Amino acid sequence: MHSPNTVSNQELKRVIADFLDQGHVENIVAMFRHEPRYYAWTGDILRDERFSVRLGVSVLFEELRETQPDKIELAIPSLVQLLSAKEPLLRGEAVSILGIIGSDKALAHIRSRHDDPSPRVREVVELVLQDRK
Repeated sequence: MHSPNTVSNQELKRVIADFLDQGHVENIVAMFRHEPRYYAWTGDILRDERFSVRLGVSVLFEELRETQPDKIELAIPSLVQLLSAKEPLLRGEAVSILGIIGSDKALAHIRSRHDDPSPRVREVVELVLQDRK
């Protein structure tokens, strides 16, 4: 049971998504830098239906790649879960963020989607891998 001053993880994920939706990426960068456990929420946040939230996650990870390269891989497990999502949009978003992370581990997961049933996901895979050459 939460005390009245405690925010649940679900509420906090919603706040993060809302801030990204409103373009307040710098606030979320600060939150992720302060609390690395938020990286594990990346997949959940990408499930948001708002395009601006998903775009905000990309901007967030571009910034975090520069400021926290040692922590950014913490998001990989949550992104890998999206690679098997039913919706091609989510698989493509996961591939895109894994591409921003860009580590060998992230790229191995991207390569695993090379034969994705969706032509759009395969296209994202190709674009990400092309950028890495």
